[in-house]
Amino acid sequence: MIKIDDSARVSALADIEDSVRGSLIEIGPETSIDSFVKIKPAGGTGDVRIGARVAINSCVVIYSGNGVAIGDNVAIAANTTIAPTNHEYRERDKPIAAQRFMASKGGVIIEEDVWIGANCVLLDGTILRKGAVLGAGSLANREYPPYSINIGSPAKTVRYRGAGETVDFPQSSDAVLRRR
Repeated sequence: MIKIDDSARVSALADIEDSVRGSLIEIGPETSIDSFVKIKPAGGTGDVRIGARVAINSCVVIYSGNGVAIGDNVAIAANTTIAPTNHEYRERDKPIAAQRFMASKGGVIIEEDVWIGANCVLLDGTILRKGAVLGAGSLANREYPPYSINIGSPAKTVRYRGAGETVDFPQSSDAVLRRR
């Protein structure tokens, strides 16, 4: 079932598939879904619930899997993939496609006031707490604290928004973290 609030703006070029298994896809008020966004019920029976005033940019892919919850005032940049599911692969004598999916790690939860940079991947079990930032090109696979700034693959917390607080982060000549 698909529920889109009357005040939401969904591009005619977005592709939101209805579920054959009964998953709910819900898009909240004043949310904007850009062209070439794909929301696909796949990999489980979880719901996709998108809050109010969420901005989802071009070419974002959201699978329903074990469920996706996106809070209010979230910004998701282009080419991000949210995949709350994992293919099973451990049996060598059986093709991966025939093994179906692993047990749920809890889906993906994105609380309010979160910013996800371009080209990120969020896997099953990811929780971005209120106010968190996920830097461009990062892979998220665990819980990240409120107001944390997280980068890398897998993403690690490097500092916090507005507090001037920093976290020790290994630096190399090709990855320097500038502190204000």
